[in-house]
Amino acid sequence: MSSSPLIILNRDDSVAIARQAIEAGTKLDGGLEALERIPPGHKIARVSHAVGQKVLRYGQIIGFASRPILAGQHVHEHNLAVGDYEKDYAFSADLRPNQTAPEQRTFMGYRRPNGKAGTRNYIGILTSVNCSAHVANAVARAFEKNEMAGYDPLADYPNVDGVVAFTHKTGCGMSAGEPLRLLQRTIAGYAEHANFSHVIVLGLGCEVNQIGTMFNGRLADSQIRKLNIQAAGGTRKAVQAAVEFVKEALPEADQCRREPIPVSELSVALICGGSDGYSGISANPALGAASDLLVAHGGTVLLSETPETYGAEHLLTRRAISRAVGEKLVERMQWWAEYASSQGVSLNANPSPGNKLGGLTTILEKSLGALSKGGTTNLVDVVQYAESSPKRGLIFMDAPGYDPVQVTGQIAGGANLVAFTTGRGSVFGSKPAPTVKLASNSRMYDHMVEDMDINCGTILDGEETIAQCGARIFEKLIAVASGEKSKSEELDFGGSEFAPWSLGPVI
Repeated sequence: MSSSPLIILNRDDSVAIARQAIEAGTKLDGGLEALERIPPGHKIARVSHAVGQKVLRYGQIIGFASRPILAGQHVHEHNLAVGDYEKDYAFSADLRPNQTAPEQRTFMGYRRPNGKAGTRNYIGILTSVNCSAHVANAVARAFEKNEMAGYDPLADYPNVDGVVAFTHKTGCGMSAGEPLRLLQRTIAGYAEHANFSHVIVLGLGCEVNQIGTMFNGRLADSQIRKLNIQAAGGTRKAVQAAVEFVKEALPEADQCRREPIPVSELSVALICGGSDGYSGISANPALGAASDLLVAHGGTVLLSETPETYGAEHLLTRRAISRAVGEKLVERMQWWAEYASSQGVSLNANPSPGNKLGGLTTILEKSLGALSKGGTTNLVDVVQYAESSPKRGLIFMDAPGYDPVQVTGQIAGGANLVAFTTGRGSVFGSKPAPTVKLASNSRMYDHMVEDMDINCGTILDGEETIAQCGARIFEKLIAVASGEKSKSEELDFGGSEFAPWSLGPVI
């Protein structure tokens, strides 16, 4: 384990990070002395700051001193605040050729009739409106395993991962226009997802979100069944019809077999939740190293969380493959600033209480750490929520920072795997794309080992480098894509985490 109690990320940084708790009076590197207790993951001033002076971490501005700060003092929300400053977007200034892997890796996946590559083999039950949620859940329950009764309706179908219902709270009483288009894009994205062999879409019949307006005909009739509860004759008859379709689909779904597929067909959703002061030092940059490896193999990584990119977007615009791509990101940032203002809130209200307990103070600091998940490759596209892109590489998807809403959009956009970093210990999982959880520190990993797949705290402990941890994450992603169960899958997370982004008034 490293002997230094301080982590200095950039030689120009005016703060350092406490590797572990530092007590008042502790003599530190460079003649610095802790003037007060510094909690683990929190910041200590390396130099004194006058009021209004910029505070640097990662070599970037994370805020400004709101009161005088002495060298050796704790730097946090009591003396650090966000302020206005001009960002240089420098579109495409840092473009560089992406690295290409010398040998193409493969994973064991499912090749679908439309050519897409899946990592799981589910039958999905989607709902157009909350009014059909009960029916959807009833259908899924009909195929649940009952260990006490010794009953497993899927025992004869070992190649089927499950029958899963995805319900939500909207679909009617909503605004037409963009709110409706966004919901329909999300549901259609799930219906066409490569991790489903078959899907049922259940509607009530009288809702705003009509099933007939949702799909574009890319699914064969044998793969999708559209059911209307009112037309079916009510709840029981709709459940019966849906259950019969699943029973008919199971033998065909079970015939699916894994086969070698190029890693270039993996699309990994990148997310951080419950971040702490270590996330931007260990788990996020390690995931960034894994992202670079995947892109080098021709794969795709989906960076998102637009409100948690605020203040760091200028680092992405510098890597945009064109000014037009960079300006699409800036436009999304401006939309969010206006949207937040119209709701009477500020993007600066982020981080969350848990983030702050873990050492993060401002949205600028959080965004700079979060951005490192995307690695160092060029930004090839910016897409709307739940929208797919024909391009491969680093793609930015506009989405809220709230974990379930964000991941729902990324999966709808085609992500067939999810990589989730956490410092505080988020318990999250997703279906039909499995989630791999990465812990930022060893203490939390050991405490919540049943929820965490990989410990990135080894970087802080001096046991491996960011690149070594990134290579380990890359191998884990391939293993899970090939069928190895993630920790969240073992705990059966994923059905309740379907949460489409809801825009507009409820009317």
